Formats: sequence, C-alpha cells, structure tokens
Amino acid sequence: MRALCVVGTGLIGGSLLRAARAAGRECWGVAASDGTAEAARADGFDVTTDLDAALRRSTEADALVVVAVPLPAVEGVLTRVDAVAPTVRLTDAVSVKVAVADAVATFAPHARYVGGHPMAGTAESGWAAGDGELFRGAAWVVIADDGADLEVWKDVAELAWACGSRVVPAAADEHDLAVARISHLPHLLAAVLATVGAGEPDDDLALALSAGSFADGTRVAGTRPELTLAMCEGNRSALLAAVDEALGRLGAMRGALASTGGLKATVESGYLARQRWASTREPLALEVSLDGPDALAELRELGRRGDVVGGWK
Repeated sequence: MRALCVVGTGLIGGSLLRAARAAGRECWGVAASDGTAEAARADGFDVTTDLDAALRRSTEADALVVVAVPLPAVEGVLTRVDAVAPTVRLTDAVSVKVAVADAVATFAPHARYVGGHPMAGTAESGWAAGDGELFRGAAWVVIADDGADLEVWKDVAELAWACGSRVVPAAADEHDLAVARISHLPHLLAAVLATVGAGEPDDDLALALSAGSFADGTRVAGTRPELTLAMCEGNRSALLAAVDEALGRLGAMRGALASTGGLKATVESGYLARQRWASTREPLALEVSLDGPDALAELRELGRRGDVVGGWK
C-alpha cells in the first residue's frame, strides 16, 4: 500500500489520516497550527507543522500527497510542493475541481496530479471532529480528464476504497456543475431557510416550535462561514446557474400559490426527484481497465451513468 501524506488536518484531512491508518497505511500529516499538531500527536498520529519536511519525506517514500485545505490556502501549499517536491504524486480533497486543476497547472506544473473529492462531511470542523468512518459508503470523485496520470489515478481510487468509499470518475467541469446543485446550492438554501425561520431577533416562537424538517433543512448552515464561502465562491459560475434555476422554480411556485393556491407541480416534482435520488444509493460497481487508449473517456461515461468503479480487470 502506498504511503500517504495529508496536508491539512481539519475534518476531512483528520478523518483521512484516521481512515488510512486503520486500513494499515503508513501516513503522516501537516497541521496549520502547533495546537492542532499537538492534539493529533496526543491521539497517536504523526503530524507536524513543517510542510517542507513532510513533502521531502513524501518524495523519499514515493508517497501520495493529499491537499486537504480550504481553497484559499491551496496556492500556498502548491508553491511549496513545486519548491520542495515538484514531481510528487498529488491529489486533493477540495470541493471544487477546475479551480484546483488550474492552480496546480500554475503553481505546481510538474506534480503528478489527479483531482479528488470525497463527498462526505459534517457541519463540524477541526481535528477533534475527524472520524475514521466518515468516508464509508460515500462517493469519492476521481477526476478523469484527458491527460490524467493513470498510475496516480489508480493510487487515488485505491485510497478511496481503503477508506470505504465508492469511486466515481468524472470530468472536472462536470463535477463542478454537479456539486453546485447538490452541495453548494443546499448550503445557500440552508442559510436562507435558517434566516427566514429565525425571523425577528426578539421573537423565538418559530425556532421553539421547529422540529425535524427545519433541523434537517438547516444542518449545513452550521458549517463555519469561511468554509462555506470558500467552496461556494470558488465555484461561482456553476453555482450561479444552479441559483438561477432554483429562483426560477421558486418564482413559478410563488406564482401558482398566489394565483390558484396550488402547489401540486412543485411538491410532486420534488417528490419524484427525491425518489430518483433514492434509486442511486446502490450503484452498479464495474471492473475497469486503465490500459486502453480510451480508458479515461470510458471512465467519464461510467460516472455519467451513475455507476462506480469496483475494481480492476
């Protein structure tokens, strides 16, 4: 099993270190602060604040480096990658992919990079929030754009499997359009719903009456604002398209409610969409080959069908 270096030890990076060690991998991490590094070491993990030293170790061990920091911090990490470990095997866990790929091309152009995005998380953050089971059963996107290093693609897929995830191949731009709809838009709608539900500052009646639907609908509004801002603003163009569609549907619903009092079209459409979502929870896992000239195109098509990579032929 390939050794692993995780740069960033918050919820995702911390969970990844826990999951990788549980899977029997040699792994080490880089924290942004002494306090976080000390907390991780107290839990028995090999974590430092010395990014350059961790990267040199990664080169010596031919390890896979995972960038698990918020998007605004990616450039600084990549600058050090290029200076210290320019040809390292590299992936990431950032929630947007085109912006990261562009940053790699600019700041670490010689790295053997394949983008990744484990679709898992909670509203909590920091090392203490990490959970070695966080990725179990989750979709883990592995970017399959033309020109991707297939050896590193295999490394990232095998890391995802080691963490208990389902491997979903996708193009970077298609990934960003998809997550705008199912991740970034829900964060914004949760913020709006929480604000409307809270109402006036001196009237807590609505909040006192709230139950499951409000709690479920606003859960991600509890995410640290700077993390939500980083991922949503980092995917602005795709998110704008999703917001426009949502506003169009809200406008149509409001018009129907005002004119006829009817909400049938909106409610039934949502019900059918939810049933369609439920039907995707057990995707078909297929064995694939990375040897053919069209391997990456075939991987992208597999992902578009909603299937996952289950192993190698």
